[in-house]
Amino acid sequence: MPGFGRSSMVGGQDVSIAAQIRALTELLDVWDLERPAVIAHDVGGAVALGAHLLHRRAMERLVLVDIVTLRPWGSPFFRLVRDHADVFMQLPPALHEGLVRAYIRGASYRELDAPTQELLVAPWLSAVGQQAFYAQIAQCRTQDTEPIVDRLAEVTTPTTILWGNEDAWIPAEQASRLAASIPDAKFTLVPEAGHLVHYDAPDLLARQIQAALMQHDDEKH
Repeated sequence: MPGFGRSSMVGGQDVSIAAQIRALTELLDVWDLERPAVIAHDVGGAVALGAHLLHRRAMERLVLVDIVTLRPWGSPFFRLVRDHADVFMQLPPALHEGLVRAYIRGASYRELDAPTQELLVAPWLSAVGQQAFYAQIAQCRTQDTEPIVDRLAEVTTPTTILWGNEDAWIPAEQASRLAASIPDAKFTLVPEAGHLVHYDAPDLLARQIQAALMQHDDEKH
């Protein structure tokens, strides 16, 4: 997604959820994917649902993992930064790095190993990365997710929801609420996993995703 990870980061960039939804919708057109199976995590879940519901992109299957959609979402720290992003952008680099490292550690139930932590922290440590880190938080607004929430009953693709049972960022109770809002959605809680369930329990998550995709294949036949 623009403004995240190793993708483009530039000043003044629109990295809102609405912009990410447009980007995914256009990408599906560029790739000529008519009914992709989509696996989405965190903000990516809102983006996938937005492409499906707001831009009418058909999907073969949705697997949603600890996603941003229902309110409240985002940790208390996330909400603090969102309200004061201009102040955080001015932090000295050493303080910014310590903050990012603590923030990312809090997303994992198990302690992240050093290489994984460096992988997740590194994109945000340059001068451009620091600005981008706070910009993407500042632009994550509930007004971009509310139109999606209002139309969850219109989801027409088989949907599986997977959630780290120890998610400190978005409570696991949202999994059942989300499943109740999406027709025929199924949900599973992943034990001993936090928001970064793909690092806390990668094997179990992979098996759950595989089972969801294979189940849909069986239903088609």
